[in-house]
Amino acid sequence: MVKYREERVELHAGDAEAEARMRALSSPLRLRVLRLCAFESRTNKELAELLGVNPGTMLHHVRTLVQTGYLAPEPERSGAQGAREVPYRATGLSWRTSMPEGSNALVEVFLQQIEGLHPDELDVTWLGLKLNAEHKAELEQRLYDLVQEFKERGPDPDGEAYSLFTALHPDLNPPSGRS
Repeated sequence: MVKYREERVELHAGDAEAEARMRALSSPLRLRVLRLCAFESRTNKELAELLGVNPGTMLHHVRTLVQTGYLAPEPERSGAQGAREVPYRATGLSWRTSMPEGSNALVEVFLQQIEGLHPDELDVTWLGLKLNAEHKAELEQRLYDLVQEFKERGPDPDGEAYSLFTALHPDLNPPSGRS
């Protein structure tokens, strides 16, 4: 088995904790919350404003992510009007968690994230490959290792935020006449 699969948290039906985590990651809105809290702590109010949802609805989503270990509260702080605020930060657990049947949520989040981008701001490549099992495993491992290397570097203090979305899937309609 390839290395990255051994390091990942595998979720299986029938385990109550795993099922709660699967439900938590099945929401495109919650996945966007995790992305927004990856490099910067954000309060429930800030998240609601950024994502255009009711603060009460956002609180439900934030609590779900905290209960499943994907978000962690940081020390309370005082807001602009002196109100108590709790900022939240992504724990990184989602990076290591397998998402059985979660691919559609990830695709939906990707589409939401690119909505409104100018075409020059999106660099997309689509490539058809024909690989045996060994070479497919090698490709998966090398892609994982590369992304993991950049993740472990941490954010550049002078950097801009980017998102990376990859998908490797069987080609259900391969081109004919090629072997």
